[in-house]
Amino acid sequence: MEYCMKKQKLDSTIIKEGEAEILVDDVNVFYNPVQEFNRDLSVAVLTTYIKNRNEEAVKANAEEQKGIALLEALSATGLRSIRYAKEVQGIERIVANDISAKAVESIKKNVKHNGVENIVEASQEDATLLMYQSRRDKFNAIDLDPYGCPTIFLDGAVQCVSDGGLLMITATDMAVLAGNSPETCYLKYGAISLRSKACHEMALRILLQNIASHAGRYGRYVTPILSVSADFYIRAFVKVFSSQIKCKENATKIGTIYQCTGCESINTQPLCYKNLSGVYKLTSLPYVNRYCDICHHKQHEGGPIWLGPLHDQHFVSHLLCNLGEMKLGTLKRIEGVLNVIHEELDVPLYYTLDRLMSIIRCVTPPMLMFRSALLNAGYRVSYSHACKTSIKTNAPNNIIWDIVRTWEKANPIKRDKLSNDSPAIKILDAPTTTNVSFTVHPLANPVSRQNKLTRFQQNPATNWGPGTRSRTRIDLENSKKIKNQNKNSKTGKPQMIESTDKTKI
Repeated sequence: MEYCMKKQKLDSTIIKEGEAEILVDDVNVFYNPVQEFNRDLSVAVLTTYIKNRNEEAVKANAEEQKGIALLEALSATGLRSIRYAKEVQGIERIVANDISAKAVESIKKNVKHNGVENIVEASQEDATLLMYQSRRDKFNAIDLDPYGCPTIFLDGAVQCVSDGGLLMITATDMAVLAGNSPETCYLKYGAISLRSKACHEMALRILLQNIASHAGRYGRYVTPILSVSADFYIRAFVKVFSSQIKCKENATKIGTIYQCTGCESINTQPLCYKNLSGVYKLTSLPYVNRYCDICHHKQHEGGPIWLGPLHDQHFVSHLLCNLGEMKLGTLKRIEGVLNVIHEELDVPLYYTLDRLMSIIRCVTPPMLMFRSALLNAGYRVSYSHACKTSIKTNAPNNIIWDIVRTWEKANPIKRDKLSNDSPAIKILDAPTTTNVSFTVHPLANPVSRQNKLTRFQQNPATNWGPGTRSRTRIDLENSKKIKNQNKNSKTGKPQMIESTDKTKI
């Protein structure tokens, strides 16, 4: 990590990250160094987005592009906005907003300390209200990094971003998105999450369908350029365009997911499909049988989720090419993650090798051998950046389980310890119809692994996670809610209520 903390006069603390320095009077202020990767990646994406935008304008013989206008709707101390101002070329104006008066004072102080008053302006406003007020004078880029769920801000965000503009959105409520509370996920994201080993990618796809649904209400559609699961959060970068016709394609890019309760096999189904004449048709039901074809257990239904691409691989290529020009504290990790993303197959979700083998209670084969078996059978395979034991493949489920059966024959398990209704018995007793070869395939070892890049992050510290919610309070003495609080108590004194905006750095 490149950040550092040092004491200054008057007991203030300087937190340095990238090119920015943040003055903190309270030494107990929340600062999570793990989020440096999030901010570094955002700097890299924004730099590449602006560069591509200018190049496209030149090719189209358009007028010279002006610098972009950017909104950080939940700015806290202003660290992210100041880093954008100092590290990203081509930004004309940044609005660093927070609802907390204390946070805005901190933003102003930090903006002056870093000498970026000509670019960054502090704003004290409710984030949603500010975005609604900016629907005419739109922003070219909007950064939303709240504590927890971002969906309450999306309706305003998709309306106040310019055509071809960039949304950068973080969600940290991973327990909800990962299937621990499907009813809460439905309330917040309009989708049912499932417990799955592919939960981190499923979280990204739930968020993307929610963004797409918000945009579609206003005749707009989204194109994801990069979608990342990292540490304790997910981060989506999407471009927003206006087109009523393109909006209709959401019906082919959003769909449901079915997961077996026994073998955990996954199937997905789009809401609609587009026939050769360009007409949208409903998909036929039932798409899957009530009982799984592999192990004859019941199925769970989840979604809707985004079934389209998670990334724009051309953009990822440009991003990798531009990294050499940037000075980022987490550069090695960004390079590793982006290389894995560049190798990812464009197929929804993935399996994990250890879980596949634990279902039949068999010893786990080397990853290169299992990947080779898929390649030798004529299918493609890749890792997912979200999991180091992931298997992302275009092979159907029966091929995957044929490989598992073949491996078990060479490494037999003790079947007497399995119950008769165990999914393992159903799987292993089924015939194998694929000619499986575990001979190591030349493409089984990906380039990112050969180059020994930092592909998957390990927990950097004990008690590692997103930290605690902001406790900043807002003075709302004139509001009816405050006046009515504790009106029946002995003292009758009103209480303060907590801010809905974050004040973390």
